[in-house]
Amino acid sequence: MHGNNRKLVVGITQGDGNGIGYEVIIKALADARILESFTPVIYGSSKLFGFYRKTIHNLDQIDTNVISSAADAHQRRVNIVNCLPENVYVEPGQPNPDAAKAAITCLESAVEDLKKGDIDVLVTAPFNKKVISSQGFGFTGHTEYLQNAFGVTDVTMFMVSERLKVGVVTGHIPLRDVPDSISEEKILSKLRLMDASLRRDFGVDSPKIGVLSLNPHSGDGGLLGDEEERIIAPAVAKAVEEGIDAFGPYSPDGYFGAGLYTRFDATLAMYHDQGLEPFKAIAFEDGVNFTAGLPIVRTSPDHGTAFEMAGRDEADPRSMMSAIFTAIDIYRNREAYDELQAGKMKERVLDDAGRPQRPGRPQIA
Repeated sequence: MHGNNRKLVVGITQGDGNGIGYEVIIKALADARILESFTPVIYGSSKLFGFYRKTIHNLDQIDTNVISSAADAHQRRVNIVNCLPENVYVEPGQPNPDAAKAAITCLESAVEDLKKGDIDVLVTAPFNKKVISSQGFGFTGHTEYLQNAFGVTDVTMFMVSERLKVGVVTGHIPLRDVPDSISEEKILSKLRLMDASLRRDFGVDSPKIGVLSLNPHSGDGGLLGDEEERIIAPAVAKAVEEGIDAFGPYSPDGYFGAGLYTRFDATLAMYHDQGLEPFKAIAFEDGVNFTAGLPIVRTSPDHGTAFEMAGRDEADPRSMMSAIFTAIDIYRNREAYDELQAGKMKERVLDDAGRPQRPGRPQIA
C-alpha cells in the first residue's frame, strides 16, 4: 500500500508529562541525521516539549513544526500535534490526575490518526498505571487499551531485544491471581501469537520457543505444584501438534542462569515479573515492549515514568531509540513477509490453473 522506499511516519505519544517521557523523546530525536530515516510526529504539547528541551544540556538545534494533524507533518522536522491546552501545567516528578488525563488524550489522538493511516507506527512513552486508573481509563495499560481499540481477541506483551525476546501468559494482574489465570488455551493462544509474530514481524523462518514453568523446579513431579503436568506440558504438546516448535516447561532459574534461553528465538513466561526481571537484567538499555497480535505496530521503551529522575537530564534515551527503530523494522518486515506470502499465493493459483510446474516441485492434487 505504501511502497518499500517511502519514509515512514512514526507517531510518538508523550505519556505522563511529569515523567521522563519528553526527555527520552527529545534525546532520541536530537541528532538531525535521524530525520533522514523517518518522520516523527509527537502527540503532546509544544509547551512541554520546550520546557524539557531547556532542561537538557549540550543539545543541538532541533527544528520543530507545530501541526494540527499528522497529515500535515513536515518530513525534515520534529512535528508536534498539540493535543493539550496552552495553559497545560508541568511539575516534573509529581504524579497527578491532570497529567494522567493529558496522557490519555494524547494516546486517543494518536490512535485515531493510526486508524486513518496518517501515521504508520505508534511508539508510546510511559504513563503511571495507578494514576491513570484513577481517571477512569478502564484499562491496566497501553496493551489492554490497544487490544480493545483495534478489536482483537488476544495480544501479548512481547519484550524484545537483540539478545532476548520474552512473552508473558498473564500481564498486569496481582501475583496471587496468576495460578488461576493460567490455562491450556491461554498458553496456546500466546504461543500462536508469538510464533506468528516471530515469522512476520521479526523474519524468523522456523521459530523455536522455550516455555517456562510456574513453580520452582518445574513443580518437582507435583511436589511443588501440579500446573506443569496438568496445564503447561499439555499446552506445549498441543502447540507442537499444530506445528509450533515449543519446548518445555523449563525451570526459570536454570533456564536463565545457565543461558539456555540463547538456544531459543523467544521465551514464554507464565507471569509478568518472571519474564520481565531477567529481560531487564539482560537487555534493559536497549529493551523494547512490543504488542504482538495487533493489526498495527506499537512499541514502547521497557522502562516506566521514572518520576524520581524527571527534569534532571539523567534519563537514558537508548530504549526509546530502540523502540522507534524496532517499530520501523517490524513495519518493513511485515511488508516483506506479506509480499512474499502474496507471491506464494499467486503461484498456487497459477499452478491450480494448469501452469506447468517447476521440476521437482510436488504436484497439487
